[in-house]
Amino acid sequence: MLKNYFKIAWRNLWRNKGFSATNLLGLTIGITCTIFIFLWVQDELGYNKFHKQYDHLYKVLATRNFNNQIFTDENMVLPLARSIESNIPQVKRAVVTTSRQPRILSYADSRLKKEGYTVSEHFFDMFSWKFIKGNPWTAITDPSSIVLTQSSAKALFGNTDPLDKVIRINNEYDVKVTAVVADVPGNSTFQFDYIMPFNYSNDYIKRSMNEWTNSSWNVFVQAGPGASMQLIDKSINDIKYQHDPSDKKISTYFTFPMSKWRLYSDFKEGKNTGGMIAYVRLFSIIAVIILLIACINFMNLSTARSEKRAKEVGVRKTLGSGKRQLMFQFFSETIILACIAFVLSVFAVYLLLPSFNTLVDKQLSLDISSPVFWIGALIIILFTGLVAGSYPALYLSSFNPVRVLKGTFASGKRAVLPRHVLVVGQFVISIVLISATIIIYQQIQHIKNRDMGYNPDNLITIPATYDTQNNFAVIKDELIKTGKISAVTRTLSPITDIWWKSPAPDWEGKPANADIIMAGLSTDIDFSKTMGVKILQGKDFSGMPSDSSAMLLNEAAVKAMGLQNPVGMLMRYGNRNYTVIGITGNIVMESPFKPVDPMMVYYQPYNCNSISIRLGQDVSPQKALPLIESVFKKYNPSYPFEYQFVDEEFGKKFLTEDLISKITNVFACLAIFICCIGLAGLASFTIEKRIREIGVRKVLGATVQQLLLLISKEFLKLVLIAFVIALPLAWWFMNDWLQQYAFRIHISIWLFVAVGLLILLLTLIVVSLNTLKAAIANPVKSLRTE
Repeated sequence: MLKNYFKIAWRNLWRNKGFSATNLLGLTIGITCTIFIFLWVQDELGYNKFHKQYDHLYKVLATRNFNNQIFTDENMVLPLARSIESNIPQVKRAVVTTSRQPRILSYADSRLKKEGYTVSEHFFDMFSWKFIKGNPWTAITDPSSIVLTQSSAKALFGNTDPLDKVIRINNEYDVKVTAVVADVPGNSTFQFDYIMPFNYSNDYIKRSMNEWTNSSWNVFVQAGPGASMQLIDKSINDIKYQHDPSDKKISTYFTFPMSKWRLYSDFKEGKNTGGMIAYVRLFSIIAVIILLIACINFMNLSTARSEKRAKEVGVRKTLGSGKRQLMFQFFSETIILACIAFVLSVFAVYLLLPSFNTLVDKQLSLDISSPVFWIGALIIILFTGLVAGSYPALYLSSFNPVRVLKGTFASGKRAVLPRHVLVVGQFVISIVLISATIIIYQQIQHIKNRDMGYNPDNLITIPATYDTQNNFAVIKDELIKTGKISAVTRTLSPITDIWWKSPAPDWEGKPANADIIMAGLSTDIDFSKTMGVKILQGKDFSGMPSDSSAMLLNEAAVKAMGLQNPVGMLMRYGNRNYTVIGITGNIVMESPFKPVDPMMVYYQPYNCNSISIRLGQDVSPQKALPLIESVFKKYNPSYPFEYQFVDEEFGKKFLTEDLISKITNVFACLAIFICCIGLAGLASFTIEKRIREIGVRKVLGATVQQLLLLISKEFLKLVLIAFVIALPLAWWFMNDWLQQYAFRIHISIWLFVAVGLLILLLTLIVVSLNTLKAAIANPVKSLRTE
């Protein structure tokens, strides 16, 4: 019997090739989109899960409150990890690391810039990395050791065994390769090319191990089995307050589980507000919606051609078929179609996966040998088959056989109303998706067009080294003499990042509770000229001896400190007095989506790690870069010449938002395409059903335009209803999304009007193309049997 069901189902699908092809195309696109989205979602949900102690690993964070400025900070003091491990029995291990740092690794004639971490001794005990060579237990016991990733080792040594090879770091000191690990997976929070241990005999590290106020490191803990995290959090706070009592009124420390590092990384006012999990949920919903749109197409087209199946149902019921058997028959057809669509989708995924990986900047793969794949395949096929076939099966199996066989059956409103509801649902989804896509794009452009406080165009940054610091004056002079460079300066950090934050300096009249955190930047002369920073009051540094006791403040600092006439005011920071000589505009150095931090700028040429070079007006980088490279190779021969364009570095701050915008664009377009496929099929069946009416109207003098309007107005009416429903939904959803941004657009009603007109136009085009053939056909052909 089961074999018979599927045989008849196949015959019906084969007999109605146009109907089957239309549905197959829609379902294939829908399932393909679903597979792509779920591959992306699976990768996001799988972040860090390869670590064996995944469920027991935590990062120590702090909620800090400076003058009611509440923020969450990952920077900890260096001795905290060792104290936690020694004093909290429920903590099995504690590790401290630096942030990811770039270093030049040199071996023989090879010089490579690689990024990695300096870590404490239990790093490889706590985190799980696949060792290819060497021993994880002894890899970093020697402070002069280094662990390389497989690709880094190959880049430096080729096919030679890297173990025990000596590498020079930053042309300053030597380390020995003690191990090689496999390249870090893409879905890992830690991304590195090398790992080095702390050298506790180093003078700076020695001092920092006794320093409980300088927070510059990251601390991780591994909780023991059954440990109470609340008790561990309390103990960490007790340890920190014991060594630094003044921190008690400012900071509250807590452990943050590894399971939340990727998906719940956003904090606002000290509270976790989510993160990538919002996009995981969003795209999971989009995947289901796209699949539902394809299923709705099947429902609509199946019910639209119900009269063609009516006699079949009548005969089957007369011969004894029950409603359950008929439903099974119709579900069989849908599931067969879903199976074929799934197979085609798998081929499409394999074909398009390289392009999709480029789009999302991941290395995703579809493993058909995995049990997860087959479970997912079964779920998708059954979901598609049951959802798409549910209404047609229930509707077709309920026909009255007497009325059908007597020829008095007519579908009427009973079939038309649900079909209209489904079409309206499709249009609602399309309008919401298009509106969301446009609003996301407008918001990103709004932030990109925000006044950054400096000019990123034709601005290049180059990492400073010991040699460039010693030869900076000569390098600057030779660069200017090329005629291609208009200005050169150096700063503590690149203009696109902040490396130093500290409490605000003291000033006369400072309120007792004025706990303000300020960004700090040291620089050289020509700071404003090179960066394109506006000096709103006062002047820039000129290189005079007095500049060593001068400072610049930005607008945000003046506002936060409540200063009226800041230029000329005395500030005391540390053990020194400084005079404010100028006020700059606000410079967006960190996230462009957040307000600018208060900032103080010092004249400290010796404390700079980045060189900034402004190309001359109308000078192309292709002409300037070879000249810049020759100067740096002359005075900095131990390091490879590396540079970054500031506008490109600034653009990297939009990676997530640009990715979301691209993905939304692609899937919104595909969803609309699926809707158009269904609309075309539905229009085709509507015309087929009214072909004689069209013939009669032509004979009675109806024009082509009148016939087009006759068929189109039914669908245009549905679009208008969908627009009325979608408008408040789209506004509410996107307005809620925009609340996460301090600088955001205002949603215009005209945007929705434009989207509504676009959908109307698409509907008119699709329906008209299908109607036109019938409208210009000879009416004799449709009326010859009347």
